Parts: sequence; structure tokens; C-alpha cells
Amino acid sequence: MNDTGPHHHDQDALHERLDLTNELLQRVLAEVSKTPSTHAIFVDAGYVYAAAGLLVTGTEDRRSFDLDAEGLIDAFIDKARTIFADSRLLRVYWYDGARRRIHTTEQQTIAELPDVKVRLGNLNANNQQKGVDSLIRTDLESLARHRAISDAALVGGDEDLVSAVEAAQGYGARVHLWGIEAGDGRNQAEPLLWEVDSSRTFDLDFCRPYVTRRPVTTYEDDGGGPMPSREDVRFVGAQIAAAWLVARGRESLADLLPGQPYLPGSVDQDLLVEAERLLQRSLRGHASLRRALRDGFWQHLQAQY
Repeated sequence: MNDTGPHHHDQDALHERLDLTNELLQRVLAEVSKTPSTHAIFVDAGYVYAAAGLLVTGTEDRRSFDLDAEGLIDAFIDKARTIFADSRLLRVYWYDGARRRIHTTEQQTIAELPDVKVRLGNLNANNQQKGVDSLIRTDLESLARHRAISDAALVGGDEDLVSAVEAAQGYGARVHLWGIEAGDGRNQAEPLLWEVDSSRTFDLDFCRPYVTRRPVTTYEDDGGGPMPSREDVRFVGAQIAAAWLVARGRESLADLLPGQPYLPGSVDQDLLVEAERLLQRSLRGHASLRRALRDGFWQHLQAQY
């Protein structure tokens, strides 16, 4: 006996609706598979200058070397193209500091590069960047939330970036930490390394083509007479700290304390130049003496606060 009652018609209608739903799902999935995934590169320029400068030339101070930012950005884009093979580049974000957020000539040149967006934080009296981490967080979080990126390559090392990574991951983006080889120890915060989805480090050979030392205009190490002892240099470091407390004010030096044992590149360079003037000798190429200089500087500061 054929079942042609209302129950049978309900089943037919249900099957029809299921078929239609399946067809729609197939279409959506086909569309999704055609949409390429997208990646963006987020570069903390302060980190890159300091780490690449130190690795290639032995100093973090921007005034002592030239960085071919265009060449380095191209190298990052090429590397991303290899790693995220089935993905297209959204753009490169280049985060840097500038006085009153006014572009320097160099930053203008970088901003004019294709696929690059320069975002500026502020620079304080000690040439320390302020507000860069929050810019990175805002961009990372916003792009992840709007599904504009599936992968983010983050070139940086600051622990303050952990919240940016967590925010982006919360919206389903994968965050990959890229770093520059440190001569000794690490130049990226461990909590940041723990939080990201993957990490990789660029070595000296990768960085060398993009960093060129400028001619040294301070005291050359001419080999005349014995080098000062570590104790002499440590004493000079303390002397400079005392003089700077008077000249620069306690406030500006107190800003440096949270960064111990690291000094911002520009402050480190000022310390070196002043020490060389007092000692009448070059300390370039004498890593242990430069460490002694910083030790003396920090020791005096700590005694004051």
C-alpha cells in the first residue's frame, strides 16, 4: 500500500530543504576555498634598528649606521611569500617613533614604498618610543576581528606585545614572531615567545646586506698607550651618570630604570661618545669595557633612586 498521507509529504519537503541547504553549503565552501588567505607583516622599527645594528655593526645607535629599510622590507615580503605560500600580502606595517609624530625624511621615503604603511608613535626626551606597542595592538586586533588577515608576521621583541598577540588570536588569526639573532642572550621577551604560534630568527647573513656602518668620527683606537682598565671605565660611567643627573634632570633618567640593564640606543651612544671624550680613547670593539661603562652608569643611578 502506497503511503501518500500528509506525513509522507512532510518528509519529502524536509528532504528537499535538506538538499537545498546542502547545495548552498557546497556553494559557500567552494567560494571560501577560492578566497585566498591573507597575511600582513608588522615591523617594530625600533627593535629592527637596535637588533640589526647591534648584530652587524656592534652598536644600536641609528646615527652610527645606515639601514636599507626598502631592501629589508623586500626581504621580509619574500620570506613571507615562501612561508605563507597560498596567501596574499595585505601590506607591511612599519612602526616607528618620531618627535611630535612628524615623519623624518627617511620615514617619508619608507611611507612612499608600495604596500607599506608607516605608523608613528612619539619619541620622548631620551629618544624612547612611546605608543608604538598600542598602535601594533590596535592594527593587529582590528584586522583579525574583521577577518582581513589569517596570518600575522610580527617582527619585534617587547613583552608589551603579548596582549596584541592574544587579541589577534582571539579572533582566529595565527601570529608568527620573527626576530633578529642576538649576539648573546635573547632580544625577545620569553612571554612573547610562549604566546605566538611559531617563531623564527634571522641571522647575520640575512641582515648584513641591509646594514652599513657610517665612518667613525670619534676617537680612533690608534693603539697608543695601554687601554684603560675596567675599573677606570666603570668610574667614568658613574661620573657621566652624576653629570647627567644635574644636566638632564632626575625625571628623564628615572625613565631609563625600567629598561635596566638595557639603555635605549641613542642614550647608549651618548654615553659612549662622552666616555671616549673623557678617556681620550675609542671603546669601539671593546665589548667588555663598554659593559663596564654601562655597569658604572647603572650603579650610580641605582644609588640615587
